Amino acid sequence: MTNNSATKILVLDDDPFTLKLLARMLENLGYTAVSTCDNGRAALALVDRPGVCPDLILLDLNMPEMDGLEFVRHLVEHRYTGSLILFSGEDEQVLLAAEKLVRAHKIPVLGHLSKPVKPEGLAALIEKWVPSNQDYAPATNLIRSAEDLRAAIANGELVNYYQPKVSLATGRVVGVETLVRWNHPRDGMVFPSKFIGVAESHGLSKDLTRMVLTGALAQLKVWQHAGLSLQLSVNVSRDSLASLDFADFVAKLVAEAGVPPQEVVLEVSESWIPMNDLRAPLETITRLRLKRFRLSIDEFGTGYSSLAQLRDFPFDEVKIDRSFVHHASTDKKVRAKYDACLSMARQLGMEVVAVGVEEIGDWDMLRSTGCDLAQGYFIARPMPAADLPGWIQSWKVRMRNEFGGAVSKGGYPP
Repeated sequence: MTNNSATKILVLDDDPFTLKLLARMLENLGYTAVSTCDNGRAALALVDRPGVCPDLILLDLNMPEMDGLEFVRHLVEHRYTGSLILFSGEDEQVLLAAEKLVRAHKIPVLGHLSKPVKPEGLAALIEKWVPSNQDYAPATNLIRSAEDLRAAIANGELVNYYQPKVSLATGRVVGVETLVRWNHPRDGMVFPSKFIGVAESHGLSKDLTRMVLTGALAQLKVWQHAGLSLQLSVNVSRDSLASLDFADFVAKLVAEAGVPPQEVVLEVSESWIPMNDLRAPLETITRLRLKRFRLSIDEFGTGYSSLAQLRDFPFDEVKIDRSFVHHASTDKKVRAKYDACLSMARQLGMEVVAVGVEEIGDWDMLRSTGCDLAQGYFIARPMPAADLPGWIQSWKVRMRNEFGGAVSKGGYPP
């Protein structure tokens, strides 16, 4: 449980009335360590002060002198390690574009709010913030060296977490996505964006893949012996796609683990397929399919050649990117992108997974459109393997009780 009174929050807006209003809302929610600034320069001065630097910044986008986007750029220069919530009177498309920019700067953003800000919306976003030793650890902002990563692999410091994928039609847990974490002895949990690139640029991808896949396959066998039937999804790195021996490498690991390849889903990010020279990735992906692995195209819709990739590559599954899922129930432009991706996948006979399901509105929209599977914080955060069986039991209870009659009418088991 987060200690609200210990969470340092900064509200940045040029309007004095909005500052007072948001400070009062936060106080009513139990957040007492709240600072306010009416300009970006004053806010940056707070960010630079040890012991005062906010854990969370509520940031208005449209301000004179220094607007919110310029402020975010300066936050990067000042090495800010906290999280952001954006708010503005601008339209939804501007807010979504701003969120994407913040994420591109590698600053965690919990979401956005439209003015006038409502207490329930503010509370829902702040609840997504977790202390620094969890999902948004400041240590994760540090890019790791190849020497440190090589030692971490050798010392067993890298661990797999698993995020459930569930059927929207039945609520059944059908699989998990494997997400590697670095349990650093000093800095805590380090996330893959801070070391995957290091692995690829220093020839460590194969060692990292071997460790992730070997651990995940062994865990799958444990779950199977406990009576859990699950598909195991594992991400394929950009470097692996270019390696012509990758298909044989993976097939050997799976055979040694005694797991049928049909139970393993290999996820390839759409943006990692180089359209200027398809020879190596096309051979790798096609050989994996010949070896009976299931293949998924991840972050679908974010690249530049989506239709060509679906047509030419033997994918079984499409994962619609979170930017086309979250808010699709309320934003017409986001919904149009989601509908286009869903329709394209359906016409090609592919299973569809929606990523980034964060609220009941997302869930209900996906069910109403006939999407197959869902994954996201509304369902569960990534978790250690030991937590999964207990979570599955609690999920079954949630399916029966939390959503009431609306869920039971949809065909969920009693």
